[in-house]
Amino acid sequence: MISDEDRLEDLEEVIDELITRSWTEAIIVEGPRDVKALRALGVNGTIKSINRGVSIINLCESLSVEHDKFIILTDWDRKGGQLAQLLRKGFVTVDAKYDDRLRKKISSLTKKDLKDIEGLPKYMERLRKSLAGSARAK
Repeated sequence: MISDEDRLEDLEEVIDELITRSWTEAIIVEGPRDVKALRALGVNGTIKSINRGVSIINLCESLSVEHDKFIILTDWDRKGGQLAQLLRKGFVTVDAKYDDRLRKKISSLTKKDLKDIEGLPKYMERLRKSLAGSARAK
C-alpha cells in the first residue's frame, strides 16, 4: 500500500508534468469546474472543456485544427470513462495524438477517495495537512 507521503509526491509530479505539457498540448477536461481546479493547481497553459454543445467527433475535429497533441483528463467515474473512450476514438479518427496516462495515474493514486478532477486541489490540500499534522506529532 502506498503511503500518503508517496501519494502526495506522485500527485505533485503529475501536476508538474501537466503544468509543463499544457504549454504545448491541450488538456481536455469535462467542464468549467475542472478547468478551475487545474488553474488552482497552477496549470496555466491550454485547458479545453468538453461541454461545448457539439458532438465529440466535431469537438475533436475543431481542436485538432488548433493543436497537435492532447491530454485526456476526464473524471474517472463511469461517465468520465465513457467520455475518455469517445475522445480516444475521436482523436484517432482525426489523426491526432493523445495521452490518457496521467488520467489513469491520478485515478490510481486517489483510488476510492476521489472520483473527479474538480476535487483534486482539496484532496491534495488534505494530504498536505494530514502529513504536516503527522510530522508535528513526531
